Amino acid sequence: MNDDMQDLFLDYETFKFRKSRIIHANCFEWLARTHKNSLHSIVTDPPYGVKEYDAHQLEKRSNGIGGMWRIPPSFDGHVRAPLPRFTALDEKDRKRLSVFFTSWSVLVTKALRPGGHVFIATNAFIAALLYEALVKGGLEFRGQIIRVVRTLRGGDRPKNAEKEFQGVSTLPKGCYEPWGLFRKPIPKGMTVGECLRKYETGGIRRLPNGKPFEDLIHSERTPRKERDIADHPSLKPQSFMRQLVYASLPLGKGIIADPFMGAGSTIAAAEAMELCAIGIERYRDYFDMARDAIPRLKAIGTKKTALLVPERSNANLFMDNELFESI
Repeated sequence: MNDDMQDLFLDYETFKFRKSRIIHANCFEWLARTHKNSLHSIVTDPPYGVKEYDAHQLEKRSNGIGGMWRIPPSFDGHVRAPLPRFTALDEKDRKRLSVFFTSWSVLVTKALRPGGHVFIATNAFIAALLYEALVKGGLEFRGQIIRVVRTLRGGDRPKNAEKEFQGVSTLPKGCYEPWGLFRKPIPKGMTVGECLRKYETGGIRRLPNGKPFEDLIHSERTPRKERDIADHPSLKPQSFMRQLVYASLPLGKGIIADPFMGAGSTIAAAEAMELCAIGIERYRDYFDMARDAIPRLKAIGTKKTALLVPERSNANLFMDNELFESI
């Protein structure tokens, strides 16, 4: 385990894996207590609408009532996972979201090393609002990673008027998930090369074959075997997450943080790639879930998991052992 991680544990309850550690804490409090320039990168999938992860909303989802969660009907013999109702956010909710992520960005900007990158999952409904809030908090926008994946979102006919307007959809069918890419500003007058030498940050890691990491990634839905391990509504596939954690450390070393850990998919991906990571989770149920799920998610695929090369778009090739020989 990276010696630099010791200062990040503080007095919180933690659980140790081979190269990583998870912490049961509120990420705002934890980030506020960390030393300046402690983290090399952040890879995270936050609560999109903030309030869908409030305790009473989680209880509604568990009871199948809905609330902020859309409970899809069963069809084709499959029971679909609940999805947050992003379009249900009113102006008050959006203001709350903006304040939440601006405040979070201020803390992240302090904790990251100069040049450290943030990979943050979002969705088409709130991406612009989220990005504005993160920039206001001190991060600089560096683009988007587009995860190409077909989901069940969108394509619905008008509610209670499906037969009357059979040729109409309320939204286009969702085929991608945007991940915002941000960076803590490099000190004025410092080049990327100088930042890499001093802070081990500033850029994105190239693929093992020497080609650059690309911002368009063909992905898969989270496989059933992974969802059976971790029953979290926003669980991302290991075939995708392992690419992000790899890219987030330009020199292949440092500390990756996931302040909204959930079931631990980021930490599992880092463990599989033999990288150091630290996960923060405020909810006891998800913290306990992650403690059990991380080693099982890490074990999916080969001992050292291959990176998807750009020419091969099938996400399952991410588990191809041959491609990892150069790492």
